[in-house]
Amino acid sequence: MLHIVHHPYYVSPAAPGSSFSFDKYGLVMQAFAEHAVPHQIHLPDPMVRAWIEAVHDPLYVEQVASCAVPADKERRIGFPVTERVSRRAFLAPGGTWLAARLALQHGFAANSAGGSHHALADSGAGYCVFNDLAIAANRLIAEGDAKRVMIVDLDVHQGDGTAALMAGRADVFTFSIHAEKNFPVRKARSSFDLGLSDDTGDEDYLAALARHLPQAIDMFGPDLILYQAGVDPHAEDRLGRLALSDAGLAARDRFVMHAARQRGLSIASALGGGYGDDRMAVARRHVRSMLALHEAFMACGE
Repeated sequence: MLHIVHHPYYVSPAAPGSSFSFDKYGLVMQAFAEHAVPHQIHLPDPMVRAWIEAVHDPLYVEQVASCAVPADKERRIGFPVTERVSRRAFLAPGGTWLAARLALQHGFAANSAGGSHHALADSGAGYCVFNDLAIAANRLIAEGDAKRVMIVDLDVHQGDGTAALMAGRADVFTFSIHAEKNFPVRKARSSFDLGLSDDTGDEDYLAALARHLPQAIDMFGPDLILYQAGVDPHAEDRLGRLALSDAGLAARDRFVMHAARQRGLSIASALGGGYGDDRMAVARRHVRSMLALHEAFMACGE
C-alpha cells in the first residue's frame, strides 16, 4: 500500500502577473491514476501556526496569513501571495509532517507537494513560501517522534533555505547534491554539499550519490529521512542544468530508498522541483519518482 498525502487545495490558480502554475499538483494525481497501484490518500490539516513560527519570523508568517506580503518579498518568491496561495502555504508543511508521521508508522509515505527548500526565516524565495522540510523536521524532534532527522535534497537547486534554517543544529543533517551553477547564485552551507558540473549525466551522478549518501547516513545516524525528490535534474527540465534520464532518476530514487531501508530507516518524500511547458510530462516524472521509491520500498520488504 502506497501512502500518499494530498489535498485538493494544493492546486491554486496562477496568481495575477506570475507565470508560475500550481496545476502540477493536480496533474500529479491525474497521472498517478494511470497506474493500478494499491494506495491510500491521506488529507493533511494546515500546519499549526506556532510550528511555522518556530522556524519562520512571526511577522513574515502574519504577512502570509493576511495576504499582505510586501512587494519585494513577493518578487523574491516569484508570485503574489493570494488567499489561495496563503492557504496552500499552510497546508504543504502539514502534508510533509503528516507524510513523516505515516512513514514512521508504515516505512514510507509521500507528500504530493512540499519540498519548498528555498524559503528563509523572514521571506520566501524561488517559488517557496514556507520551508516545509525545516518545519516538519523541527516539529518531529520537538514532539519526540524522532531524535535526529536527515534531510536529503536531490533537487537540481541547492536547498539553501533549509541549510540556513537548520544551521548549527546537531539533531538535523542537511544533505544537498545539486547543479553548482544553478540557482541560488549564493549558496548556503549544508551539513554536506556537492555541486555538480553542468550536464552531469546518469553515470557520474549515481556514482557521486553512492559515494557520499551512505557515508553521510552512517556518520549522522538519523531516525528518519525527509527526501526532497525534485525531478528537475532531468535533462529536459526547463530550469535544470543536469542531464539525468528517466532511468537515471528512477535509479537515484531506488538508491535513496535502499540506503534508508538497509539501515532500518523510514523515509518520507516531498515533491520538489520539476519544470517544463508540458506540465503533464513533468507530473508523470513526479509520479515515476514516487513509484520508484515505492517499488524499492516493497523490494526491501516492509
